[in-house]
Amino acid sequence: MPKTPKLPTIDRRRFLKGVAVSGAAVSLAGTAEAQSQAPRAPAAAGRGTLPPPSLVAEAKEPAELPRLTVPRTNSDFMVDVVKTLGIDYLAAIPGSSFRGLQESFINYGANKQPEWLTCCHEESSVAMAHGYAKIAGKPMMAMVHATVGLQHASMAVYNAWADRAPVIIVTANQADWTKRRPGAETKHSVQDGASLVRDITKWDDQPASAQHWAESMVRAYKLAVTAPTAPVLIVSDADLQEEPLEHKEEAKLHIPKFVAATQPVGDPNALREAAKLLVAAENPVIVADRYQRTPEAIPLLVKLAELLQAPVVDQGGRMNFPNAHPLNHSDRGRPLISQADVILTLEPGQLWAVTHSLRDQLERTAQTLTKPGTKLINLSAAELLIHANYQDFERFAETDMSITGDAEASMPYLIEAVARELTDNRKAAIADRGKKLAEAAKQSRQRTRGEAANGWDLSPITLARLSVELFEVVKNEDWSFVGVQNLWPKRLWPMAKHYHHIGGSGASGIGYGLPSSIGAALANREEGRLSVSIQPDGDFMFANGVLWTAAHHKIPILMVMHNNRAYHQEVMHLQRMANRHNRGVDRAGIGTTITDPNINYAKLAEGMGVYSSGPVTDPKDLRAVLTKAMAVVKRGEPALVDVVTQPR
Repeated sequence: MPKTPKLPTIDRRRFLKGVAVSGAAVSLAGTAEAQSQAPRAPAAAGRGTLPPPSLVAEAKEPAELPRLTVPRTNSDFMVDVVKTLGIDYLAAIPGSSFRGLQESFINYGANKQPEWLTCCHEESSVAMAHGYAKIAGKPMMAMVHATVGLQHASMAVYNAWADRAPVIIVTANQADWTKRRPGAETKHSVQDGASLVRDITKWDDQPASAQHWAESMVRAYKLAVTAPTAPVLIVSDADLQEEPLEHKEEAKLHIPKFVAATQPVGDPNALREAAKLLVAAENPVIVADRYQRTPEAIPLLVKLAELLQAPVVDQGGRMNFPNAHPLNHSDRGRPLISQADVILTLEPGQLWAVTHSLRDQLERTAQTLTKPGTKLINLSAAELLIHANYQDFERFAETDMSITGDAEASMPYLIEAVARELTDNRKAAIADRGKKLAEAAKQSRQRTRGEAANGWDLSPITLARLSVELFEVVKNEDWSFVGVQNLWPKRLWPMAKHYHHIGGSGASGIGYGLPSSIGAALANREEGRLSVSIQPDGDFMFANGVLWTAAHHKIPILMVMHNNRAYHQEVMHLQRMANRHNRGVDRAGIGTTITDPNINYAKLAEGMGVYSSGPVTDPKDLRAVLTKAMAVVKRGEPALVDVVTQPR
C-alpha cells in the first residue's frame, strides 16, 4: 500500500498548554477587571507581569492549523479484521501505545465481538485468555502495553506456552524513534517488540502496513488454533494504528478469508502397527495428559479404552476421561505402569516422567518404572513445536514407536485399526481383563471415600471436607470446576464432561489460578454453566485485582479460598532441606508462611465489589455459608468464601 501522506504533527503538551493560555487570555479580556486594567502602562520588564491583552484583533489571515480529525484510521480497519475471526472478548489494561486500537474497538467496533474487558494487570489479561480458551475451545484476545506491559504479561504467556493453549496477544510499539514522545513513550518503545517472548510463543510479527497487519492477524489466529496450539503475538506500530485511512487507500485493502487448517494426523501405517501391539498386549495402559482439545475427545478415548478394556491414567493436563468410569485408574498409575507390557501415551507433557521416577535426595538418582521388554508408543504433536531455551519438553524419552500427530485428531483412525485387529479369542480375554479392572476401580473409590473422612471435624478444615460440602451445594447445577489442579475434587466429584475440569497451568507459574478461573467462568457464562473454584491463597495474592474485573463485568463464579496461610509446597521444600542438614524443621515457616498478620480475603474481595464471607473456621458452618454465596452466583455475580484450611 502506498505510504499515506503525513499530516502536520504537534507536541501534545505544547498544544494543550497553548489552548490553556489563549483560553485564559480570552476569558480575562472579557471581564470588568481586565477592562479596567487596559489603560495602564505595561509593567517594567523583569517584574513577571504580562502586558494587558490587546482589545483589537490584528487584521491578518490566521495560521494554518494541523488537521485534528479524520473519519477513519487504520485502527478501524484492524477492528474489521478481528471481527472476521469471531473473537468474542478482549482483555486489557489500558495503554497509550494502543490508544488508536482501543478507541476503534470501543467506538467504531461498538464494543462488540470483541467486548473490551478492563483488567488491572497484564498478567491477568493473558491468564484470563488462557482459562477462557480451555473452556470455550477457541481463543480470546489479550492486549498488552508496549515493553512494560509485555514484561508484566510474560509469566502468563509462559504458562500458556507450556500448556499449549491458544491465546491471541496484541502489543504495540513506536518503532520510529524520531516520532517518540520524550519520557514514557520513549522508555516503553523497543527495537524488537516480540523478542521478550519469542521463545514462548508459536509465532510473532510486527506488520509494516495495514494490509500486512490483516494478513498477519489471520495467519496468527490460524497458527494458534492448529495443533500443537500455542500463544501468538502481533506487534502493532502506534503510528500505523493512528494513520488516516483515505478512501482511495482503503479500496486497495483486503481481509484474507480465514479457513481453519486440518489438524495433523498420525501416519496410518504407524497407527495400524500400534493397534496390533495394543490388541496383543496382556496389560496395556493408556496415559493421557494434554489429549483433550474439543468436546469430542472424551467419547473417543472412552471408545478406545472399552475396545481394549485397558486402564486409563489421566494425568490432568486436560479433562481427558470420566473419573467414575471403571477403566479410570488414575490413582493407580505407578503400579499399572510397572506391570504394563504396552503403554500408549497421548500428548504427554512429561513423557520421560511417565516411565521413570526421580529421588530428590542429596544425590539425585533416577529409576525406570517399566519392566524389561515393555513397549512405549507415543502419539503426540508436541515434537512439531519445540524451542531450545525454555526446556518445558523435559528429558529425552526413548520410545518404541513415536507417532507424530495430534492425538485427538488421530483417535478415530486408531480406533478403526484396533477394531479390525480384534478376534473373538482376544475379545474374550479382553473382557475378562475388564472385569478385574472394574473391581479394582470400585475398591479404589471406596478407599478414597474412607480417606476423605479422616479429620472430618478438624479445624482448620480439611480439603476433603471442603470438597464434599462444596459439591453438595453445586451438584444439581450444570457445574464446571475451573480452579487450579486440586486432587480432592478430581477424586470425589463425578467428572465426565470436557468442562468439568480445566487441568493445570502448564508451567506451574503462581498467579495463574485466579485470573484463569475467571476467564474460564466467562466462557461458562455464555453456556449458562455454574463456575466454581478452590483458590489457593498464595496464588491469590499475585493478581487479585482481577476480582474487580469479575465484579465490573458481572462474571459469575463461586471462589472458595484454600487459605492455609502459607506457600505450603515451599514449607515442605524447606523442611526437606532442614532435615537434610540435620537442623530440625521448627524454623521452616520463616519466609514461607503468610501470617502475622493473617490476610482477610473476604474483606479484600468486598473492597473490590465482590460478595464475600468468612473467614470460616468451623466445618459445621460451611454448608450454610456456601449456600448463601451460591445464591449470589446464580443471580449472575461473583462470590468469594474465605475458608481456613489444613495445609493440603
